[in-house]
Amino acid sequence: MGLTVENLTKRFGEKTAIHHLNFVMEEPGVFGLLGTNGAGKTTTIRSILGIMQPDEGKALWNGKKITRDTLAFGYLPEERGIYMKAKVLEQLIYFGMLRGMKKAEAKQSAQELMEQLQVTEYQNMQAEKLSKGNQQKIQLIAAIIHRPQLIFLDEPFSGLDPVNAVVLRNLVKKLVKEGKYIILSTHQMETVEEYCKNLVILDRGKTLLSGTLKDIKRAYGRSNLIVSAEKDVRDIARQEGLEVFEERAAETEYKIQSEEMACRFLKHMLAEEIYPLKFQIMEPSLQEIFVKKAGESR
Repeated sequence: MGLTVENLTKRFGEKTAIHHLNFVMEEPGVFGLLGTNGAGKTTTIRSILGIMQPDEGKALWNGKKITRDTLAFGYLPEERGIYMKAKVLEQLIYFGMLRGMKKAEAKQSAQELMEQLQVTEYQNMQAEKLSKGNQQKIQLIAAIIHRPQLIFLDEPFSGLDPVNAVVLRNLVKKLVKEGKYIILSTHQMETVEEYCKNLVILDRGKTLLSGTLKDIKRAYGRSNLIVSAEKDVRDIARQEGLEVFEERAAETEYKIQSEEMACRFLKHMLAEEIYPLKFQIMEPSLQEIFVKKAGESR
């Protein structure tokens, strides 16, 4: 069971939006489809779902072409769109019935999802009276009201405040526990690090990186050191050859060539009777890896 994308290619005139994309999602969970704006993420989703016809390649679910007849899928597009003059619950029931649900079944599903996303109080209001964040949650409900097996979320966290983002994260985790397959399209690398075991990073339509998050990060080694101390240790860091990568309000991140370099730095700090509040050797972030790889490819 699962999603297979083979050699997927889509052109618009002389521009190739997707270059021979390949990936497999064999287990329930969240698969990351990453890239900057214009990288080809939305075109990939639309080509997989048949909204656009690819010029080459194919997308299969359990070995069959993806259609409404072969698979119940849900799609939250990046371009949000609900009926602004219609009442929230009424239009959700309508969307459920469009996907083959009976009215009572659609109503029950809508109300359950509204409760999970904390928008029940708006069910009898016109959508135009809701905040943008709550309108986004209503559109998400419309996308998954029929309890699809495969779900595409295109920039789902865009524009959400921190509280609503947490609510949406909890729903995504619940869907994963229910055995759903979720394709998360985003340019927010930190979101992918939270959810995705497997991913593809696109840059101008080409596959920049693919594989498991763990393997991608492991390939770059533990090259970052985060330090926080009550005293200034920048002079000691310079003496030990550490390069400042980023200075933050309460800590500094350094680039290191080896873990031995970090150990020498720590010994030097302790010799000066400076004791770290935080001393963490870690792999580079996905954001850092992406910027490095994209720079190399260009």
